[in-house]
Amino acid sequence: MSRPRIVIIGAGIVGLATGLEFLRSHPDAELVILEKESEIARHQTSHNSGVIHSGIYYKPGSLKAKLCRAGSGDMVRFCQEHRIPYLITGKLIVATQPEELPKLEMLYQRGIANGIPNLRLVSTAEIAELEPHASGLRGIHVPEVGVVDYLNVARKMGELIRQRGGDIRCDAAVLGIRETSDAVEIRTKQGDLAATYVVNCAGLQSDYVGRMAGSHDNVRIVPFRGEYYEVVPQRRSLVNGLIYPVPDPRFPFLGVHFTRRVAGGIEAGPNAVFAFRRNGYRTTDINVRDLSNALLFPGFWKMAATHWKSAVGEYYRSFWKPAFVRALQRLVPEIDSADLVPGGSGVRAQALGRNGSLIDDFQFEDTPRIMHVFNVPSPAATASLAIARELVTRISQHMSLPEECLR
Repeated sequence: MSRPRIVIIGAGIVGLATGLEFLRSHPDAELVILEKESEIARHQTSHNSGVIHSGIYYKPGSLKAKLCRAGSGDMVRFCQEHRIPYLITGKLIVATQPEELPKLEMLYQRGIANGIPNLRLVSTAEIAELEPHASGLRGIHVPEVGVVDYLNVARKMGELIRQRGGDIRCDAAVLGIRETSDAVEIRTKQGDLAATYVVNCAGLQSDYVGRMAGSHDNVRIVPFRGEYYEVVPQRRSLVNGLIYPVPDPRFPFLGVHFTRRVAGGIEAGPNAVFAFRRNGYRTTDINVRDLSNALLFPGFWKMAATHWKSAVGEYYRSFWKPAFVRALQRLVPEIDSADLVPGGSGVRAQALGRNGSLIDDFQFEDTPRIMHVFNVPSPAATASLAIARELVTRISQHMSLPEECLR
């Protein structure tokens, strides 16, 4: 019997980590990773703030909580093993209004339930000791949080995959998929191929790929652009590590915050606005297909009817810098408009249900020969190695990989 061919669609950090785990645990498999861009990790992987998250935000027992906790340690060890620069900076989550204090306490209890070590509530005086320029009534200090450049991590994963015989094909956009009883036939820009099993790790394009393969249409990827400012070098002393607000529990977004980058800069942001293009990193980026894909989905209008006030606020901060600055001043009162220059942006692949719900947890769906990874936004980069183990375990158990592939 010929060795099985595993095809992964998408060479972001989750797809690459999954490929690496496949080659580690199934060394006799043939691995092919298909990437539509000209190089790996072009989108969510290389357009995020680089935080190695602790898992404090996520519902105990959820996949996000479980995989983020495991993945954060995995990521640090991976960086140590392969000499990838990273920093353990710690994070301070700050309540600045009295009405935020119950939410802060709830977040603290969630962190305890998720097993985050050395977590502690801090007073106003202790906030000043940790972050002398921050302001808050009370806070949570999360000491194990760190930062890394995930593009460096992805590149190392790609290098290791190739060393182990894996094939990463860039400029290989998928054009069609047909699942049969004994194979999956895939049409790409570089020609056709057949796979024993397929893993859809296409991120921002994952629902498009899913529909090509005949998946149901109950989930739609809705892109949200996050826009950042950079703190000018002479004012970087205002922030020691990471300073976050208490998040709104209705949304999977964390609010505008300060993040020290591994290379030394300080980012401020992001906001979260609906993007008119899935890889739309600028306000003017529009794609008719992507836009209509969202607007024709019933869940989009249900979401909009529920959250339109919050959306207006996000757009206001996007177009009016003073409003963005005021949001930051709640955390660091000394920050001023002159201290901030435009930075980068990223697009989050947020899954939306037909009922208008912003799907919070990671979501995996499978058919006999295809595993769809439909919702892995932040903290997916942190959790990527743990997500990979989860996916490979599920596929090995539930898709009956041939015995000669298993070691």
